[in-house]
Amino acid sequence: MTGVEKQIPFDDDVWELYDGSKDWTQAHDLAKEMPDKLRELQRLWLIEAARYNVLPIDDRSFERVVPEIAGRPSLVQGRSQLLYAGMGRLPENVVLDVKNKSFTVTAAVDVPNKGAEGVVIAQGGRFGGWSLQATHGNAKFVYNLCGLRTFEVEAGESLPPGRHELRAEFAYDGGGLAKGGTVSLYYDGTTVGQGRVEQTIPFAFSGDETMDIGHDTGTPVSADYAPHDGTFTGTIEWVQIETGKIAADQEVPAEERIRVALVRQ
Repeated sequence: MTGVEKQIPFDDDVWELYDGSKDWTQAHDLAKEMPDKLRELQRLWLIEAARYNVLPIDDRSFERVVPEIAGRPSLVQGRSQLLYAGMGRLPENVVLDVKNKSFTVTAAVDVPNKGAEGVVIAQGGRFGGWSLQATHGNAKFVYNLCGLRTFEVEAGESLPPGRHELRAEFAYDGGGLAKGGTVSLYYDGTTVGQGRVEQTIPFAFSGDETMDIGHDTGTPVSADYAPHDGTFTGTIEWVQIETGKIAADQEVPAEERIRVALVRQ
């Protein structure tokens, strides 16, 4: 069952029946041999479940990881989140969910004269995640598909010294979960690279890896940097994540940056 399908009513689901006093290994299913006893226990189960406030029951598995699919509230509301350098170890439930949708990452960075290197933002790790980084001076978007395959989109030119807005846009193909998308890279609004991510992770990047700004505290998303060796060599003013329809202008208003900064005091 996927998160977009209707759940099967419990009465119509497959029930099994075992005699625990004689068949502790549950090797012999008695459901077809004793249908009346099965129905009796089904009714008793529902009565007790209602009595102890167990209902409703969500018997899905991976779908429950994603609040939007599971149908429960999320700690993060809206379609935009502003982050700052030094923020790290942010679990998935406190950052915007970028799975199964289009999203944009915009970062205001100051590049030193010797060029930029390292992680601007990274989520997940060696066995699933994504990063926006600078590699040999060039901006690069890396998508790690569960450690099985890595998709890389690199800019065709280096980030010049000075202050710039670096942006990566991921245009999701749509049509269901775990689809691919097109990645576009921009320096100050000018396209500098484009490529494909053919498949994505639908439910969770990791159970213990997190999101970091300016470094990657866990295992590396990308093979371009070693563990604990991916610190961005320039300065990061802020990073904004936006989900949904990609806008033509991703400029973050100054008043919004001030508001978030005051909240963090």
